[in-house]
Amino acid sequence: MSLTITPLRPEDRSDWEALFRAYAAFYATDARAAEAEVWRWIHDPAEPYWADIARDAESGAPLGLVQYSELHRSLSGAKTIYLSDLFTPPEARGRGVGRALIDHVRTFARAGGYASLRWLTHEGNAAARALYDSYAPTSGFILYSIAP
Repeated sequence: MSLTITPLRPEDRSDWEALFRAYAAFYATDARAAEAEVWRWIHDPAEPYWADIARDAESGAPLGLVQYSELHRSLSGAKTIYLSDLFTPPEARGRGVGRALIDHVRTFARAGGYASLRWLTHEGNAAARALYDSYAPTSGFILYSIAP
């Protein structure tokens, strides 16, 4: 399959919303209240936050979304890229879209001189973990998240 990956543009808003909402639904979350702020981050040059969309090269149909940001690592004194969101709709899975999006962000990180690329996934997300395990073993860290 041939695909293109490009930064999100203002005219991509409806495709982004559909993918972002499907991603949130996958994790049983309603993120509509966050959409305006996330869209602002994506298009604010002062924000170290980026988003790209994968499309079928022939039809232009949206096949996936990746969003990522800069992360400071104090123990190494280095900046890394944190891949915060990666989503492909069910009909696009198993076609190399996820791998292409990860490799796209990996190229971005390498070109920017970042020390590494990091991401999290839910332990029960077996399909994604099969892909992620092809890159590296899990780190062994466990995420905790609390309200301030």
